[in-house]
Amino acid sequence: MSKREQLKDDYLENRLIRRRLVLSAIFIVLLLGTVLGRLYQLQVVEHEYFQTLSDSNRVRIKALPPTRGLIFDRNGVVMANNLPAYRLELVLEQVDDLDATLVRLKDFVDYSDLDLNRFEQAARRRRPFESVPLRLNLDDEEVARLAVNLHQFEGVEINARLTRHYPQGAHAVHALGYVGRIDERDLNEVDEVDYAGSTHIGKLGLEKFYEDELHGTVGVQQVEVNARGRTLRVLTETPPIQGNNLHLTIDSRLQRVAEEAFVGQNGAAVAIDPNSGEILALVSMPVFDPNEFVNGISVEDYSQLRDSPDRPLFNRALSGQYPPGSTTKPFFGLGGLEGAVAQKDRHTWCGGYYQLPNEERRYRDWKKEGHGLMNLNDAIVQSCDVYFYDLAYRMGIDRMSAFLAHFGFGVKTGIDSTGERDGLLPSREWKRRTENMPWFPGETLITGIGQGALLTTPLQLANSTAALAKRGKRFRPHLVRSVQQITDQSHVEYEIAEAGHYRIQREANWNHVHRAMVDVVHNIRGTAHRISQGIQYQVAGKTGTAQVFEVAQDEEYDEEEVAEKLRDHALFISYAPADAPRIAVAVIVENGGHGSSVAAPIARRIMDAYLLDET
Repeated sequence: MSKREQLKDDYLENRLIRRRLVLSAIFIVLLLGTVLGRLYQLQVVEHEYFQTLSDSNRVRIKALPPTRGLIFDRNGVVMANNLPAYRLELVLEQVDDLDATLVRLKDFVDYSDLDLNRFEQAARRRRPFESVPLRLNLDDEEVARLAVNLHQFEGVEINARLTRHYPQGAHAVHALGYVGRIDERDLNEVDEVDYAGSTHIGKLGLEKFYEDELHGTVGVQQVEVNARGRTLRVLTETPPIQGNNLHLTIDSRLQRVAEEAFVGQNGAAVAIDPNSGEILALVSMPVFDPNEFVNGISVEDYSQLRDSPDRPLFNRALSGQYPPGSTTKPFFGLGGLEGAVAQKDRHTWCGGYYQLPNEERRYRDWKKEGHGLMNLNDAIVQSCDVYFYDLAYRMGIDRMSAFLAHFGFGVKTGIDSTGERDGLLPSREWKRRTENMPWFPGETLITGIGQGALLTTPLQLANSTAALAKRGKRFRPHLVRSVQQITDQSHVEYEIAEAGHYRIQREANWNHVHRAMVDVVHNIRGTAHRISQGIQYQVAGKTGTAQVFEVAQDEEYDEEEVAEKLRDHALFISYAPADAPRIAVAVIVENGGHGSSVAAPIARRIMDAYLLDET
C-alpha cells in the first residue's frame, strides 16, 4: 500500500462533503427566504407606497389654464378676444444642462435678454415638472425650424396656447386696460393654485377690475409619460372652465367718433347716460396699442411711451385732475339760489374786475372791458367772472364746498375700473389740515370761477353734469352692462346704484339754471352758440377755460405768446336733449385755449353721433 493510499479516508471525505452540502442548503434557504420576505414586503406590505412612487415617475399632473372671457361693447362688437399662438416652453426637470440648452436654442429661435429674464423669474415660481415659457408668439418659420430639430432637446416643447388680443387696437384702451405676463407682485395678490399654468393676468382697467370674472377656473390633466418625459396618453382630465364674458356699456362706434374728434389734441371726454350711470364713451388722448403689452413690450418701446411728453399711458379720464373753470358756474348759481344768496333778478355790475372791501388787488374778468350789468342768467350765458366773484364772496367757501359735495365733487365716483382719483374740493378744514393755514377771502373768489385749489376729473365732471341734468339725482357710473355666465349663458345685469340725491328745494331754481345753460348754446350771446348751427335737438351746456399758470396783476394773458404747454385748458359740459336728457358729456382739451371753440365742437360731434346715429 502506497503512502497516498494510506492518507485517503473515504468516510471522512464523504462526511465533509455532506456537511458542506447541508450548510450550503441552509444558506440557500435563508437567502431564498430573505428574498421571498423582501418580495412580500415590497409587493404586499408596501405595495401602495411603491405604486405611488411608480406613478410619480410615470404619471404627471398638468394644469390646464382656462380660456379668458371675452369683452364686447353694448352692441356685441368684440373688444377683446383670444387668438392661438405657439410658445417655446421648457420643463426644467427634464433638461440635463439648462445653460447649454439655452445656448443651443439660440441657433433655432431668437429670444431677447428680456425674454430670458422673464423665463428665469417664472422658473423660480414654477414647480420642476411644469413648463416655463421662454418665447411667446413664435412665427411659422420659427415653429417649423424648431419642430424638425426638437428631438435634439430634452424637456423642450412647442405648445399652442390662446393669447389675449385686442382687435380694435388702441381703440378704447383706457377703458379696457390690458393683460400682461404674471410677475411676483401679481402672485402675492392671487391664489397660485388658481393660476397654475396661467401666464397672464389683468394689469389695468376692466381687465384688472374684473379679473375674477374673466380668468375662469383652472383644469387638471393626468398624463402618462415615458422615460424622457414625453406624454404618451391622457389618463384622466378635469377640463378648465372658461372665464365669463363682459358686455360693456360703451358704444364702440361712439367711442371711435369721440377719439377722432380730438384731431391730434390731448385731453379727455366722458359721455354718460344720466338715467343709469352707463358710460357710453370714455376717452383719454393720446392712446396706445395694448397688444404690445400682452406678451411683453420691449424696453425701448416702453421707454418711448413712458417718456413721451404727451403721456399716452396716463388715463386722463379717470386719473387726470384739472381745474373745472367756468363749468362750475351753473352749480354755484344753483347753490346761490337754493341758499337764498342769489336772486335771479339781482344785478351785479361787471366793469372788468372785482375788488374785495378794503383791498387793492383786482380779480379780473376774462373780458377786459367787462360785461356791464349782469343777472344770473346773463352771467351763466356770457360766463361773467365778476358776477361769480361777488356770488362766491356772499356765499362763502363753506357753503360753496358743501353744495358741490352734493353733486359728487371731491370724491371718487366708484366706477368699476382702476386708477380713479377723487379730485379736490377745498374748504377751510382742508386747508387747515393740509397746510395748517387759514382760508383767505381771495381764495373763495377764485374758487367761485372754478380755479384755485378746486380740481376734478373728467369722469367726475361728467357724472356731476349728469346729476345736474337729473335735478340732483346721481348714479354710480359703470362700464359693464352685464356679465355673461359661461356655464349657462345667462346674463347677470349690473345693478344700477344711486350714488347721491340732492333734492332741489324749489323747482324754479333748477329751471332757471337749466334755462341759462340752454341759452349758453342756443342764445346768440351764449359762449357756445357756435355749435348750435344746424343742430336738430336742444342742448344745455357750459363752456370753461382753466388757467395752467397764474398771470400776474400787471400782466395780460396773450395766447399767441405763451408756450403751447402753458396755454389754458378748454372745457365744455352738456346734456341733451335738454328737456329729456339721454346723454351727458364732459370734454377737456389740454392747452386747447377756449372751451367754446375747441371743447364744445367735440361734445357736439359726440352728441350728434349718439342722438342722430351719425358717424
